[in-house]
Amino acid sequence: MATIKARPIRFPKSFVWGAATAAPQIEGAAFEDGKGESTWDRFCRIPGRVLNGDTLDVACDHYHRFEEDFAIMARLGIRHYRFSIAWPRIYPDGGASLNQKGIDFYQRLLDSLERHGITPWVTMYHWDLPQALEDQGGWRSRSTVDAFARYADTIVRAFGPRVKNWITINEIECFTSMSYGETSRPPGIPLGEAVVNQTHHHALVCHGHGVRAVREHGGRGARVGIVDNSWIPIPVSERPEDIAAARTLFVERNVRVLDPIYRKEYSEVYRRVTGADAAQVAPGDFDLIGLPADFLGMNVYFGTFVRAGADGRPERLAFPPGYPHADCAWLRIAPQALYWGPRLAAEVYGEKAIYITENGCGYRDEPLVDGECQDLHRRDYLRNYLGELHRAIRDGAPVRGYFVWSLLDNFEWQDGYASRFGICHVDFATLKRTPKLSAGWYANVIRENRLV
Repeated sequence: MATIKARPIRFPKSFVWGAATAAPQIEGAAFEDGKGESTWDRFCRIPGRVLNGDTLDVACDHYHRFEEDFAIMARLGIRHYRFSIAWPRIYPDGGASLNQKGIDFYQRLLDSLERHGITPWVTMYHWDLPQALEDQGGWRSRSTVDAFARYADTIVRAFGPRVKNWITINEIECFTSMSYGETSRPPGIPLGEAVVNQTHHHALVCHGHGVRAVREHGGRGARVGIVDNSWIPIPVSERPEDIAAARTLFVERNVRVLDPIYRKEYSEVYRRVTGADAAQVAPGDFDLIGLPADFLGMNVYFGTFVRAGADGRPERLAFPPGYPHADCAWLRIAPQALYWGPRLAAEVYGEKAIYITENGCGYRDEPLVDGECQDLHRRDYLRNYLGELHRAIRDGAPVRGYFVWSLLDNFEWQDGYASRFGICHVDFATLKRTPKLSAGWYANVIRENRLV
């Protein structure tokens, strides 16, 4: 019998392997040590908004257990950690009074990361807007931009000597369109496309202030970028016309976030897409929005299949009944998204450095079997997606690193604690952490820098 020698699927030598979390989803201590109320703290308490009435009050209790969590990371060989700072922990009222206990907490957290040999990647904003700002209009209001500028300056000054990898904003679409265009995210008040476009614009200006703050206060070696959950079209075939259709849709569907950052203006495509509902722009806004960043972070979970239609326009294809998805029904399994997302971002906008800042899948993951969560579905998901990511790198996409979502099972927004994305299982009754089968598999990938 002939022996087939497999070609190893190796990643670049300097490739960054990490894990990601977000403050509101894991920290808990929601009203401890001076932390103010966030929009999610309020939203959870509105009946029917979050599954089972779950709240962020305790979450994974990372606030008190980060030493344990970082020890697990170190054992797994995860040397890069993306996490967010809770804005209401720093400015409980949004921006007037600084909470020193919040600063002190993150200094202790950074101390622990240093002891465990883990490099921090800090997100300034991951959806936990201080409720005090929402009461004044939230992302609809220009005052939120001013408050974010003050907040960004504060945290970069405080942590800049120890943090060299900064992310300004996480997934603008999720706290604008899903908050002011529909009801699934706080405040959950549909107000129409003109308002939605204005909230996008205010968030973009905040991104600009985040870049400015890092340039002014970040010190030597500081880098900064934004994280976007870009809409990713996957061409049904790799015929030129289908790839062209995908490229066209990539621009049109990401025209409210990526396009203005790279074009430093609202383009003709933006004006055509938004029409009379286009955002109002203040003088100097695009000087901030267009400040050059150092990388693009892409959160990639799924994509949508497209092809060139008979009229030459892109045609989106609906997912048929029975198409595979995770337990959270929105997450259709489409590994090629991790090929086409980075490739299109590089081709369309000329981006030279891309990090996959989130990729993962939500399942029920119960029960443990002989003390182990045998999440073969997650292992399979990650392996297939990473195979497509490797193909993207091989074909020239400038992908420099990958962060699995997430380190821990956590609060999954409107799904509460039912949908588990972690590579470490959390028993929410006892808060015991147990690395899953996928964690061991991912540790091997990191150790060997290849798919195993």
